[in-house]
Amino acid sequence: MIANTQLEYEDVGGALREGRPLRLARAYRIQYAQDNLNFRALDLTEPAPLGRQILEAAGAKPVDEFSLFAILSNDDFEEIRLDEQFDLRKRGAARFVGFDSDRIYKLTLDERQLEWGKPAIKGAYLYKLGEVPNNRAVFLKVHGGEPRLIERHELIDLTAPGIEHFITGPKPVTDFEIIVNARPRIVHEEDVTFEQVVAFAFPGPHGPNIMFSVTYRHAASKPHAGELGAGGVVEVKKKGTIFNVTKTDKS
Repeated sequence: MIANTQLEYEDVGGALREGRPLRLARAYRIQYAQDNLNFRALDLTEPAPLGRQILEAAGAKPVDEFSLFAILSNDDFEEIRLDEQFDLRKRGAARFVGFDSDRIYKLTLDERQLEWGKPAIKGAYLYKLGEVPNNRAVFLKVHGGEPRLIERHELIDLTAPGIEHFITGPKPVTDFEIIVNARPRIVHEEDVTFEQVVAFAFPGPHGPNIMFSVTYRHAASKPHAGELGAGGVVEVKKKGTIFNVTKTDKS
């Protein structure tokens, strides 16, 4: 590459992962989410934008009613004021979250202080924030009692007095009763795969011309009903998620 040639865009997250400085570019690509942790790519024209410029690029309106946070390399949240400059070349952050609220709710996860811009947080976001592996779970500390398991699909109220404290620990063995082709089956994970359901309905092996179609309803995940394709996953309820599997021989 010719020295000083501008890139179309520089991936800020890629530069952080590779431990290199940002290169000169027409746009600097960050990851942005609004009111959740569903990130999308967002291109900025400046390597050191103001907080309001990030929100404006994201289409947040009116900007003055939003709060903005950077998720640092250690996963801590750092608030960015609207007229504060955030230099992407120095600050070690590529993920940003905007909230259409000026009230901030504090919580801790494994003693890390986090901030959230909504009065409730979904369990799935806590799992994502903590990068919790499948063999562990998130628990809410209960004063004078045993920590309470947090399910991925539940909403946790953050408006009670004080700060909610969450911890992670070994995932308890839990039974989930699903119905596959009118027969009850037990699984031990809330995430059920296409391959698991097919194996329950039609134990293998199967020839290369055999095709399966799977539909489901009453799931915990959204949408609550639909079709499940090969490699797909559905989050099931403790009891009552229903699967129907049909087999087709295309030979």
